[in-house]
Amino acid sequence: MEETSPIFSNDAIVFGILMAILALVFGTASSSNKYLRKFYKVVPTVLLCYFIPALFNSFGWISGETSGIYQVASRYLLPASLVLFTVSIDLKSILKLGPKALTMFLAGTFGIMIGGPLALATIGFFQPELLGGSGPDEVWRGLATIAGSWIGGGANQTAMLEVFGASPSLFSQMIAVDVLVANLWMAVLLYWAAKPEIIDKKFKADSSAIYELRDKIEEFRKGIMKIPTLSDTMIILGVGFGVTGVAHLFADIIAPFIGENYPSLSQYSLDSAFFWIVVISTTIGLALSFTRARNLEGAGASRMGSVLLYVLVASIGMQMDLGAVLDSPILFLVGILWMFFHILIMLIVAYIIKAPFFYVAVGSQANVGGAASAPIVASAFDSSLAPVGVLLAVLGYAAGTYGAYLCGLMMQAVASG
Repeated sequence: MEETSPIFSNDAIVFGILMAILALVFGTASSSNKYLRKFYKVVPTVLLCYFIPALFNSFGWISGETSGIYQVASRYLLPASLVLFTVSIDLKSILKLGPKALTMFLAGTFGIMIGGPLALATIGFFQPELLGGSGPDEVWRGLATIAGSWIGGGANQTAMLEVFGASPSLFSQMIAVDVLVANLWMAVLLYWAAKPEIIDKKFKADSSAIYELRDKIEEFRKGIMKIPTLSDTMIILGVGFGVTGVAHLFADIIAPFIGENYPSLSQYSLDSAFFWIVVISTTIGLALSFTRARNLEGAGASRMGSVLLYVLVASIGMQMDLGAVLDSPILFLVGILWMFFHILIMLIVAYIIKAPFFYVAVGSQANVGGAASAPIVASAFDSSLAPVGVLLAVLGYAAGTYGAYLCGLMMQAVASG
């Protein structure tokens, strides 16, 4: 199929469109119109900020594939937003959230590891040709790269491509499955993040610790709140992007050093510059939360962080092509069933341990979406909870290669059995 160019290929125009979409969504969400109020009671703002750019991309008006906006948003805006979210965080209170968050994260990892072979076996039973193929074109080899992405991230996905040797054409199909299925699940999470109490009530989950953390941070904000001056805003941006610069500086030194001298550590994604950018910016942000920089929250540090994060949300949505499912429907069916098993296992574990839906959503997204989208889902519950998503996502980078490798071996056994 011949690829067509998007109507708008200039990134300045595309960025203007994304910002106009964000302005439209938030402008209508704050409207006093009774119909709009009813609409936004059902549809969360963050879901529209994500889904409208996806429609623009699917219709061919803009292109997430050719645009450089996501690269800028994930490498520059995301680290800065993480700093501005964490600078006022109460780390001790986050640690008091207990082991349920980690349990749900591990349940999500296990669900992906088991879900892949189960989905392949199920669809393969009805479509035996799916288990066929030879050499690099064997479907299980491509599915193993999705396991790397869904447990860890892009670095882990690349590692699985090298380990199992999927063909370039198969890998391109798997990227489409990965992006579409993962983003559809993220859309579902964003929808339910607006009403977690419904699921918490059914699971008899105690979410008091989460609300206590949220209320404590809210109380702190009220105590230091003020009308920000130009100086305040400049300082906030200076801290956010200054720390981002420091994170890039050290990441550009650390990642290549590890790659050259300790190649075995690549299985932990320690040779990934993006991994170190996220870790360093988050760490510095947490360190600043013990200093007077914490008072920047009074001038709107987290609000500015939210602005940067919503630009990232729109740029992630722009990566999603709703029409791609028509290219290889059987592979998308495998991906959807795979995600179903992941969700099912997480919900079963959450029901058993009475974990709040917040842990289900963030634990799942920390696996499937990684550091770029886990804080988005966490902040959909409340902006003060974004660091929880980051901390769990970092674990995904460490677990990604091991879990994906085992998943790949199980799918190979299914295909050859």
